[in-house]
Amino acid sequence: MTHLKSDMKERRSEYDITDNVKLTYADSVHDAVSTIFRSVFNSFNEVALKQAFDDCERLFEGDYPTYLACDALYHDKQHSMDMTLALARLISGHERSVAKDQRIGAERAVIAIITALYHDSGYIRHQRDRRHFNGAEYTPVHVSRSADFLKRYLHKVNMGKYAQISANMVHYTGYEIAPKNIRLPDDRWHLLGQMLGSADLIAQMSDRCYLEKCRDRLYPEFVLGGMTVTVDDKGNEVILFESGEDLLRKTPAFYSNEVEKRLNTLFNKVYGYEVAHFEGEKHYINGLGQNQARLKRVLNANDFSMLRRRPPQNNGTRNFPGLDAYLNQHPLKKIRHG
Repeated sequence: MTHLKSDMKERRSEYDITDNVKLTYADSVHDAVSTIFRSVFNSFNEVALKQAFDDCERLFEGDYPTYLACDALYHDKQHSMDMTLALARLISGHERSVAKDQRIGAERAVIAIITALYHDSGYIRHQRDRRHFNGAEYTPVHVSRSADFLKRYLHKVNMGKYAQISANMVHYTGYEIAPKNIRLPDDRWHLLGQMLGSADLIAQMSDRCYLEKCRDRLYPEFVLGGMTVTVDDKGNEVILFESGEDLLRKTPAFYSNEVEKRLNTLFNKVYGYEVAHFEGEKHYINGLGQNQARLKRVLNANDFSMLRRRPPQNNGTRNFPGLDAYLNQHPLKKIRHG
């Protein structure tokens, strides 16, 4: 059993919820996932899993053929590694909790992990992309782009029979297709999809620097993706988020209205399988709750200077000129910035 330090502020910002797995290195997460799978499966496709992690590292770092490095500020390699590890733990908890004839099995589990690794590949631009200057501009369609990548990738690694399943299942992480309309062969694949969507949420929302990342990284992504402005029924422009701080002010409502609905209803509370994996502990859910409580303190004090944690740098933050400078450089993008 892996124990969590008692206070979130003791955690290192580049590590997982247990402060034991370094999320900025794919090898560290691969080793952790492999250890988990060896504990619950007699055998699994270790070769395919290792290749998927190696290729994912190359993709995010700009060493994958025809792709640029990931330059998204929020949806970076650390997030993908974080949610992939969370998914492995949910799968482990499920396999430990149910009768043998109800288990998911190793083959499906490996496909789910590959789907997790590339669930945000849709943010990564092609080398020949001259229309977009940052991957975040793909935000509204990134899940469909991820599905397209997965479909090609699974054929490339000789797992083509699962290509369409993975491409459909990845939509559990987004909003382009409602969960009830996602087409999969059977209930076990849907269960894995629910775990995939849940892992995506609980991993990022329990991140030590979640609040800082929302303010400083997710908001710029929303601006670049055209997600800060909408049009009402009368054709009037409505500003959804005026700033990173405004996004945080609206996060409690988002959590109550959307996140809880997805976790508890649409995804059937599968996040609870972490308890079996961690032998009684609720590390992710507790971490998520601590972040919501921290946000409440900040909002009650109306003092965003309380948010002083420093997330690790990534390819996006190292090369991003800043939102105002970006928009000044690319005025033809016509992106509204509140």
